[in-house]
Amino acid sequence: MYYKQIFYLCSFFYLFFIPFLVHAEDSTEEKLAQERLALYKKTEALSLIPWYYIAAIDQYERNIQTDIDPSSLISIHVPDEKWYGLSNISKHSSANVISLFDGIGLDGNADGLADSTNPEDILYSFSQYLASYGTTKEDIKIALFDYYQRDLTVQAITQTAEVFKKFQDIELTDRTFPLPTTHNYTYQSTWGAGRGFGGVRIHEGTDIFASYGTPVQSTTYGVIELKGWNLFGGWRLGIRDTHNIYHYYAHLNSYHEGIEVGSIVKPGDILGSVGSSGYGPPGTAGKFPAHLHYGMYKDNGHSEWSFDPYPYLRKWESTGKSK
Repeated sequence: MYYKQIFYLCSFFYLFFIPFLVHAEDSTEEKLAQERLALYKKTEALSLIPWYYIAAIDQYERNIQTDIDPSSLISIHVPDEKWYGLSNISKHSSANVISLFDGIGLDGNADGLADSTNPEDILYSFSQYLASYGTTKEDIKIALFDYYQRDLTVQAITQTAEVFKKFQDIELTDRTFPLPTTHNYTYQSTWGAGRGFGGVRIHEGTDIFASYGTPVQSTTYGVIELKGWNLFGGWRLGIRDTHNIYHYYAHLNSYHEGIEVGSIVKPGDILGSVGSSGYGPPGTAGKFPAHLHYGMYKDNGHSEWSFDPYPYLRKWESTGKSK
């Protein structure tokens, strides 16, 4: 009898309280996103830097930081030597003093202090830093390179900005399976397995076997960063999403019309079709069964590495969409 009561109590909890908690979590995330967007647009009005660049910088910082609090409003962290100025040893927070030491810290909320932990001060300071170079796309790219000193970082931020601009949203979390689930296909976890062609190396993805011509679709929102032939991958595509994850599609049979480097895509957009290209010079095909090689790579602001896409594929396959 005692166990039956426990069972009923647990069932009641899962049926009535868990959905409420999940909904509350979604509501909190949506509210946080709305607050961020409002702050980005307020900063745009003060600096004339388009909000989507400010949002993309904040998103990039959120993606690369390992100790960031997900509930924090803003994730941009300006190093002390950049905020206060290299010689400002006392870290005086007066904007006038900071300017004497060539720091970028400014007072964005009119409280008399340039606080490197205050969201309004951070966004206003960073936007004014960008504006000092100009407000065009090329001006902003130069400013970003001078700040981060890394081409891939500049590319990731500007591409994310283009995605935010097109969809007028920063919460682009939908994902989908790379093949239509109505088609016949099969796959298993193959990441990390040994590969012989081209020397000793590991398999940096999951192979999804399907018939020639099966449509291949984008799993994510992002920008096409790479298109063309590769000795190993044949006809392939690379897409970087707004979470700084690179999605790699290889062994394609063909590309869909209009798919080019720089194209902005969303989940479900057709990229091409399944084939067996690769393992040779351009045009080589048929050396292995038709399949899509799907890989995922993470960038932390310093280096990029592959990770196992299999758990994500299983999730996207079972739900259709995933957050």
